[in-house]
Parts: sequence; C-alpha cells; structure tokens
Amino acid sequence: MGKIAIVTGGTRGIGRAICESLKNDGFTVVANYAGNEEKAKAFTGETGIAAYRWDVGDYDACMAGCEQVAAEVGPVDVVVNNAGITRDGTLLRMSYDDWNEVMRINLGGCFNMAKACFPGMKERGWGRVVNIGSINGQAGQYGQVNYAAAKSGIHGFTKALAQEGARFGITVNAIAPGYIDTDMVAAVPEPVLEKIVARIPVGRLGQAEEIARGVSFLCSEEAGFVTGSTMSINGGQHMY
Repeated sequence: MGKIAIVTGGTRGIGRAICESLKNDGFTVVANYAGNEEKAKAFTGETGIAAYRWDVGDYDACMAGCEQVAAEVGPVDVVVNNAGITRDGTLLRMSYDDWNEVMRINLGGCFNMAKACFPGMKERGWGRVVNIGSINGQAGQYGQVNYAAAKSGIHGFTKALAQEGARFGITVNAIAPGYIDTDMVAAVPEPVLEKIVARIPVGRLGQAEEIARGVSFLCSEEAGFVTGSTMSINGGQHMY
C-alpha cells in the first residue's frame, strides 16, 4: 500500500483537485468534510476516494477522526490542511462569533490535524504537512480581518512547525493561492470579480488544478529539502 494522505475540506473545489492529484501520484487518499453528506457520497462515487466527516475546528473530533482513518485505512503520512470558511465583514460589523469561527476552523484546524498526525510521522521518520494559506493572509483584504489573520497565522505556524519536524523527516510547507475559479469565488458579484481579475497580471483566475500541482510537488520525495516555505500561486497579483 502507498502512503496515506488526508485532505481536509477535500470533497470540492481546491480540496477535490488536491485529492485527485495525490491519488494520481499513488497516494491512498482520504477526504475530510464537514457538511454536505450527499455531495460527499457523490464525490466518493465519482473519484473512488473515501470521505470521512468531522469538524476540523473540534480538537477531539480530529483526534477521533484521524484515529479512525489510521485503523481503517492505515497510518497517516500526509496532511493537507485545506478546510476553511469565510465570515466576511468590516471590523465594525463583525461579531465575535464571526471572528472566532474563522479562527477556530481555518487556523485551529491546522493545529488539531497536525497534533493528531505528527507523532506517527515522527515515529515512522517521514511526513508531509501542507497548509493552504491565502494571498489575503499575505497582503490583507478589506472586510476580512478574521480570514486574513487566520491565513497569516497559518504561514507562521508553518515556519515554526517546519523547524520542529525537520530532524524527523517531516517537511511542513504552505501554499498561498490567489483568486481561484471555485464556487467561493463564483459567488463574488460580476463587477467585483472583473476588478479582481484586472489586478492579476496574468489576466485570469487560477484553476484548482494549479494549486493541486503545487501540493503534489510538496508531498513528493523530491521535495525533501523544501520545508518552512510558502509557495505563492497567484498569477503575479502579490509579490514579495
């Protein structure tokens, strides 16, 4: 059996593309999802990839979910922390729940999943953790103090955990996508979307598969010397 990968938020959008890419690379892939059971069943039917339901923002649920995957599929070698939500609004309008829920899931989920799987990776002397950040965690974004803070936190989390994992054969990296053609971006009003695309030097939205290819590389044996890095895949919209 090949190495086993869990992709959180893995049944649609960028997560689905990552699952399919890793499967093509020879990994046994498990998709985690939080909500829509019907769509998760359809995803499994279409891809042959098992889907397990739990809330990544819930520490105990992550521990139990990863334990179940280890028992039913095998020990987890790769974690891709992709699950995330938005609760947009300016600070003046943002409720504490809007702040807390985004931090709990988007940033807390990275801690919870790493905590569940890191010890086994250390024991086996090999592991890959890839955290999906965001261009808005690098550059900030009006109306997203919660999302930008959580995604920025992911980049710091990545660098710190990379230092802890390096001597155990565990690499920890992040990808910061720009605006990708997914359901989340499709919900943006057309005039706003046109303005966004106008600020992207390559002149288009990214594709989920382009993020997935970055994840595939970071999870490969060939990327063993890459750790603590953030790969920006944003069409040139933000460079630093």
